[in-house]
Order: sequence, then structure tokens, then C-alpha cells
Amino acid sequence: MPSAKSTYKAVLFDLDGTLINSLQDIADSMNRVLTANGFSIHDYDAYRFFIGRGLRNLVGNVLPETSKTEENIENLFNDLMKDYAENCLRKTALYQGIPELLDKLVERGLKITILSNKADVFTKKIAAKLMNRWPLEIVLGSGGEIPRKPDPIGAFTICEMLGLSPKDFLYVGDTSVDMKTAIAAGMYGVGVTWGFRSREELVESGAKAIIDSPEELLHLL
Repeated sequence: MPSAKSTYKAVLFDLDGTLINSLQDIADSMNRVLTANGFSIHDYDAYRFFIGRGLRNLVGNVLPETSKTEENIENLFNDLMKDYAENCLRKTALYQGIPELLDKLVERGLKITILSNKADVFTKKIAAKLMNRWPLEIVLGSGGEIPRKPDPIGAFTICEMLGLSPKDFLYVGDTSVDMKTAIAAGMYGVGVTWGFRSREELVESGAKAIIDSPEELLHLL
């Protein structure tokens, strides 16, 4: 993998699978909703591939093909939003090494931002609870005028809000969606292997660099 330059001014992080391990809380909420509506549930490993494009798409991914009607998706999505709002911080936590990484980034004067496909209300709630000791410049989730990744509008919005160029950013994420967003936005895409997807997926989707631990990000700065 080519190395990054040493003049970056900001880091744009994905949230789920990159900064936080939220898989079990998402899966538990979705499984409770499935059970309540008479559908079969899925194990945690299956959810690694179901999540990543927002909760509405998650509902479509977990339903049987014959049950993927607009009515079912809408009803289960509404139930999921209510359940997850109450339970999104039961098991969710920062990955090992993330606190130390954020400390170092702050020490070096880099701006820390977050762009997630999770609904904006949940993205902000989780960031405020788990990352309140760091000066997060911008935290954006999907909804409103911010479309889901890999659409780069959210990334461009962050650039505009900070008065920076996309070339000033390292983009750090764990899925092909993130790497495609980085490419579309003109940012340097860094794939992480501790998240929800494989190294192979990150390579195939255009990651400029791949790291196996949070501290390795510092070597790119």
C-alpha cells in the first residue's frame, strides 16, 4: 500500500465498526423486533454483513425475500427505531486502542470528525456519551440533507464546515462503503481490519492503506 503524506489536518472517521463496536446492540434490537413480528432471528456473525447502510436497509436485509414488502419494512423499521433508541448503549463501546488514538490526534492538533450511515440522532447520542472527553469538530449521521454513504455529500459538507480541502483528510472506515466514499470525496481512504468486514473487501474497494490496530494510523501522519 502507498504511504500517506504527512500534512493532513483532519481525520474523518466512520462510526460503527471503526470507532465503536455496536454490532451486538444493533443485532439485539433487530432480533427483538423480528421476534415480536413473527420472523426468524439471526446470529451476530450474520449481522456483520447486514449492517453498514443504515437501519432501514438493515430491515430489508434481515427479512426473508418473500416478506420484503414496503409495508413490512416500514413497520419493522419504526419498531426498530423505538427499540434501538432505548437500547443503543447497552453493549456498545469504543474499540480497544481508540481512546489512546484520539488522545494522540488531539495532541498533534488534528481535527476529529465523524460521518456515519447511522441516523443522525443516534450518531450524535452515541458520540456524546462515549467520546465526550475529546473535542469532536463535527459529528454527522444520515438523514435530512445528508444522504447515506457512499454518496460523498456528507464528506464534502464536513470539508466546507471546516474550511478544508478533501486532500487535507484521512478517511478511516471498515467497509467498502467507506472506501468508495473516500474515493468519491477525494480523501485518502484508510481501511481498518478490526471492524465488520474483511481485509479483502477493503482492498477490492480501493483502500489506499489498511491498518490492523488504531495506533497504526499515527504512522500515516
